[in-house]
Amino acid sequence: MSAFSKALSPAVREVRLLLSQTGPQSEGARAFLQSAYPAFKKVNPAVPFLVREATGVPARAFARFERGVERHVNLDGLSEGEVSARVLQLLESKA
Repeated sequence: MSAFSKALSPAVREVRLLLSQTGPQSEGARAFLQSAYPAFKKVNPAVPFLVREATGVPARAFARFERGVERHVNLDGLSEGEVSARVLQLLESKA
């Protein structure tokens, strides 16, 4: 069972993933996206999950919380498991 198959806190307003389509540093983020996105959207259909792809950008995840507070974590060069742990930590970090 995926860690992303449970409902998020109502404080989370948006999740954004920024990554490179082909860069080796974003490989873990791409694998995470393929494995976690379906479970995430099934349980949290109202939370926007935006994916921004651009060549050569460092992989990062952003979370926007209530009252406009935004936090991010760097995912560049991490494995799929490490990306999953960092994103989960970000989403649970209540603003």
